[in-house]
Amino acid sequence: MNPVNYLYLAALLFTIGAAGVVIRRNAIVLFMCVELMLNACNLAFVTFSRLHGNLDGQIIAFFTMVVAAAEVVVGLAIIVTIFRSRHSASVDDASLMKL
Repeated sequence: MNPVNYLYLAALLFTIGAAGVVIRRNAIVLFMCVELMLNACNLAFVTFSRLHGNLDGQIIAFFTMVVAAAEVVVGLAIIVTIFRSRHSASVDDASLMKL
C-alpha cells in the first residue's frame, strides 16, 4: 500500500477530530475527538518514519500515546467530578465553576 494513503487517512482523521472539537459540547465527546486527533498525528509520525527508514517517528508516537493516556486519566477524573456536582457533562457548564 502506498504510504501517501496513510497520510490521507491521517489528514481525514485529524479533520474529523478537529470538527468534533469545534462542533460538539459534550466533554466526553470532546476528549474522544482530541484522542482521534492525537492518533491521526501518530499515524503521520509512523508513516514518515517508515518513509525515511528510521525509528524516530515511532518513538515520538509512543511518547504521544503515553501522554495521551495520562491526559485521559486526568481529564476523565475532572469530567466525573464536574458531572457529580453539576449533573451535566456539557462544556458550556464549565464556566460555572467560578466561586
